[in-house]
Parts: sequence; C-alpha cells; structure tokens
Amino acid sequence: MKNKGLVISSLFLALVLTGCGSKNADNQNNVKDNNINIASKDDKFVDQKLDQLEYKSGDQSYIEVNNNKANLKATDWKYNHVVYANLDHLNRTSAGNIAYLEHRNLANGSLRSTQRVEPTAWHQKFVDGAAIINRGHEIAYSVSGGISLDGSYKPGLKSGDQNNIKNLFTQSAFSNQKVQTIYETKVRDALKEGKKVIYKVTPIFKGDNLMASGVHMQALSTDETLNFNVYLYNVQPGVKFDYATGRSKIDKSVNVPTPEGAPNFNNNHRSYRNNHHYVRNYRHYNNYHNYHHYR
Repeated sequence: MKNKGLVISSLFLALVLTGCGSKNADNQNNVKDNNINIASKDDKFVDQKLDQLEYKSGDQSYIEVNNNKANLKATDWKYNHVVYANLDHLNRTSAGNIAYLEHRNLANGSLRSTQRVEPTAWHQKFVDGAAIINRGHEIAYSVSGGISLDGSYKPGLKSGDQNNIKNLFTQSAFSNQKVQTIYETKVRDALKEGKKVIYKVTPIFKGDNLMASGVHMQALSTDETLNFNVYLYNVQPGVKFDYATGRSKIDKSVNVPTPEGAPNFNNNHRSYRNNHHYVRNYRHYNNYHNYHHYR
C-alpha cells in the first residue's frame, strides 16, 4: 500500500511539472486560445517550458503566458538601470536582461548609428529584396536612453543601446518588426506617461542551438497599469530556419499570420531609416560584397 501511494504521488508530481507526458502534448494541452498557463513564480522553470514549444505553420506568432500577467514584482524597482547578463558558454544571450526604466530612458532615434555586431547564428539572407533577420534587441534602443554598457544610467549619454553584444540576438525580421515592436511600444508609451517600468526579455534557445526559438517578454509598471507576459516565436513567413545554426531556406508553406496591431513596416529605404531594428544604411547590406558575406 505504501509503494502504491508513492507511485501515485510520483505520477501526480510529474503531471504538475510537465503538464503532460510529451512535447506534442505540451503544445496541445498547455497552449489554448493563444495562452499558455504555467503556474510557477520561477522564470527559469517557465523558460524551460517555453523551450519545449514548437511553432506550427498557420499558428499565431505569439502566445500569452500566465494569462498575460508578468512574473515580476513592482517593489523590485529601486533605481534606474539595466542588468545585462553575461553571454553563456556559446556566446549567446540566453540568460536575458532586465531593465528598470523611467521617462528619461526614452531615446532620440536620430542618434542611432549603424549596427555591426553579429550575434550567434547570424546568416543574413534577402528574399524578394527583403532581409529576413534583424539584430534583435532585448532591451530596445528606444527605451534605453542614457544606459551605459555596464547598465548604469549616465546623464551624459544621449542615445540608447546600440552595439552591446550582451543585448542582441539573431531574430527574424517578422518577429522583430511585426510582433516585438507591439510590446516595445507598450513599454515606451508607459514611459511617456511618466510611469516606472520593470522590463525583462529573454531569448529562448533549445539545447545548444545558436538561434533562439523565440523570445520571452515581460513588463510591469510600478502602478501595475502596464502588465504583460508573452512568448514570441522566432519565425518568418515563407522561410524555414535551422535553429541549430541559423541558416535558412525558402519554404512557401510556412505561413505566419500577422498579429492585430502590427506596424506597417516595409523593408525599403524609408523603413530602414525609421525602424530602429534595421541597419540604417540599406546600401551597407545591399552591395554584393556584404550580401555575399552575410549569405
């Protein structure tokens, strides 16, 4: 009888921790109506669960985590700074970064410079004249004004984060511009209103893959009027990525719906100038030498 109780307890514990017995079951049972419920205050555990998800063509490009409620504490905001985690043993930004932001961190976009950092899995390719990957910021340029490379706020700095290797990862152009921008805008709008915000962003890498499968984003204002918790799949319409290396191939069967509220960026000269995720000088990528190098 004692052994039988132990078996039942062990089975119950396994179900609580895994939600079900397999990766496919995780996708089917934990993700419902674009939401994944993970009852844990441990972000490391949550990220391990997100690591098990796989994108299927036609699914939404993001899911809400924990009913879209951040696993952050408003009382943790003490002073204006960013905690930039060190790169892991594969030079990836897998630990994620967390920022404690306020109005003065709104950055002047005109001060942006060309980005040159090449994160792991950086293999640029153009499809129909459009770049398929970006240098994705964890803590966006637009909300990191005055933040130095060591994460401290320095009034003399006028621009935001640009070429900080600890803050960049290889992200699909779609995920960056059509999805992540939606949530960055929420943070930026809160700062414009004078709110103080805790903002945490963690790229999710499966095993030793060099390209993130997705990115986990959370934000909470100290008055709790801003509160979100989402996971964005790192996917691109019409393109299939090998996440182990970051290389890609054209696959027209990959269908990724554009989410409601996505900005209307186009990959042309104008959007390169106005959208901070792209290199500002389009010709830097569009000449033969650089195309050959990044391909």
